[in-house]
Amino acid sequence: MRTHSEENMAAALARRVSGLLRPLSVSLCAKTPQLCQLSSLIQPPALYNSAAAAVRAPLRGAVCQTPRYNILQRVSPLIPSLTQQPCRSLTYYSVKKGKRKSVNSVKDRFMRLHCGLWIRRKAGYKKKLWKKLPARRKRLREHVFCNKTQSKLLDKMTTSFWKRRNWYVNDPYLKYHDRVNLKV
Repeated sequence: MRTHSEENMAAALARRVSGLLRPLSVSLCAKTPQLCQLSSLIQPPALYNSAAAAVRAPLRGAVCQTPRYNILQRVSPLIPSLTQQPCRSLTYYSVKKGKRKSVNSVKDRFMRLHCGLWIRRKAGYKKKLWKKLPARRKRLREHVFCNKTQSKLLDKMTTSFWKRRNWYVNDPYLKYHDRVNLKV
């Protein structure tokens, strides 16, 4: 069990440790068997002569007592976006009708052919065209088929309304809607 003076010293240590070591200072306050063994080796000074010694001594003890972590483990509590997975804003149950909703960016950027394939424009097809060569601009205007994994993911992100067959007058994609000898 800790005494009141030990708790005050631990709190002062936590305040003095700055930057990347601050998340680790929480582990200093917890009494574990390893820390007890280490703390018996380190003798705290009985009396601080100056303000500089008061700052250096607890930091020296903190460095000796903290376990070694790599930089990602030290920074991840400070920047949670490093360890979070990307979020796809798919609504499983809408507020009004309780139905699944399609992701708007999928509807805007991709087109589903009736055979189950998805097509998209190449990335950067309208960015900084003034600095690209004409051959590159022509390549960027082409459409690209998505692979099987991407097609499955895009199917999950859209509702059945976007998977139905549409018949348009003078449809430029008509010859691509039905594919033979192709498994998706």
